[in-house]
Amino acid sequence: MALQSWGNYPNIDAIAYKFDHQQALKNILDPHNNIIARGNGRSYGDSALSAHQLDIRSYNYFLDFDQETGILHCQAGVLLSEILETFIPRGWFVSVTPGTKLITVGGAIASDVHGKNHHVKGSFSDSIIEFTMMLENGEIITCSHVVNPELFQATCGGMGLTGIIIDAKIKLEAINSSMINQVTIKTKNLQDTFKAFEQYKDYTYSVAWIDCMAKGDSLGRCLLMVGEHADDGNLDYINRNKASIPFQFPSFLLNNLTVKSFNSLYYAKVRKSVSEQKVSIDSFFYPLDAIANWNRIYGKNGFTQYQFVLPLDKSYDGLEKILSKIAASGKGSFLAVLKLFGKANSNWLSFPMEGYTLALDFKIEPGLFELLNELDKIVLEYDGRFYLSKDVRVSKQTFEAGYKDIDKFRQLRKRYKMDQKFHSLQSKRVGI
Repeated sequence: MALQSWGNYPNIDAIAYKFDHQQALKNILDPHNNIIARGNGRSYGDSALSAHQLDIRSYNYFLDFDQETGILHCQAGVLLSEILETFIPRGWFVSVTPGTKLITVGGAIASDVHGKNHHVKGSFSDSIIEFTMMLENGEIITCSHVVNPELFQATCGGMGLTGIIIDAKIKLEAINSSMINQVTIKTKNLQDTFKAFEQYKDYTYSVAWIDCMAKGDSLGRCLLMVGEHADDGNLDYINRNKASIPFQFPSFLLNNLTVKSFNSLYYAKVRKSVSEQKVSIDSFFYPLDAIANWNRIYGKNGFTQYQFVLPLDKSYDGLEKILSKIAASGKGSFLAVLKLFGKANSNWLSFPMEGYTLALDFKIEPGLFELLNELDKIVLEYDGRFYLSKDVRVSKQTFEAGYKDIDKFRQLRKRYKMDQKFHSLQSKRVGI
């Protein structure tokens, strides 16, 4: 079957396997090498692409829930959206969520996803009590911060290369509303943006849309959204798509002029320097999920997301240089998201570290990878690193420069013979 990532690049032929119990999973693993788990296919790059695919999505039952503690036990194929639909009406929300709810629990662990509250709650693994996984030889083990801690640290952020996550116990967050009290701050430039992040740092959630086409005195201007859960007792929650992109857009529709026009209009729509709104959880956390198949707007050649993080003391200078480079190139993005991370955890390949992270979507077109190679040099110059869940082209040398525990990860893979079983296009490209 033909298979691609959410970015629709690259496209490969693969064989997919489903399972509904653990023995069936072992029977699939035994004869196959070059195999990787695949959740709901929302990774942007090639981290879940391989000749043999294990479809985790069908392994998707809730196993237990404690209403008093908020601890949910579920299979790895459960979507975050299914958790929200079931538990928001009961007064619970996921502690850490990325910008889409359409990912599996197994994928969230493998990517150690982060959200708008990293400075408060850390990454997804920080809400994990324990998980079980199947190793290369079919053995099933439990992993937590204290039980098999090395495998826990390697698996959270390990991109599915340490085994197959089967189920997990997750600590949910108590809430009293399905609404968010949001404050929107309109900044004039990068210096103003950094001041706003500092001024509103005590909010639980914060994220900024940044105009990466702005230049000169407007370089780095943004709309910063911060928020807290409301306390109105309204726990009504309906999960629905409002629109859908029915076909691949012609590639020429997304160009320098249209992106610049969109960015200018999006920035101008907010008139006040500070404004307050009450918005739904979906509007605040998952605006793009309201549009089904939104990845089709980039055309048949697909797109890639470029996400990096820079250390806190080097973030301003590094971002100024990178944004200037992007604006000068004319290959801007209208999906450009800036967040502030708290301190890093101890997981070996987990992406966040204390500092600012910028994520930008780029249409695949001539000259793009050359631009990204130039941006790579700037990121490394300022001691940054890259996010594997979004990446489709970074080199081995560039990737490993940002991860001091990369050799520990490789040695663990070899010790457990994982390097003989679990592979993706990405793992071969970056040498893990």
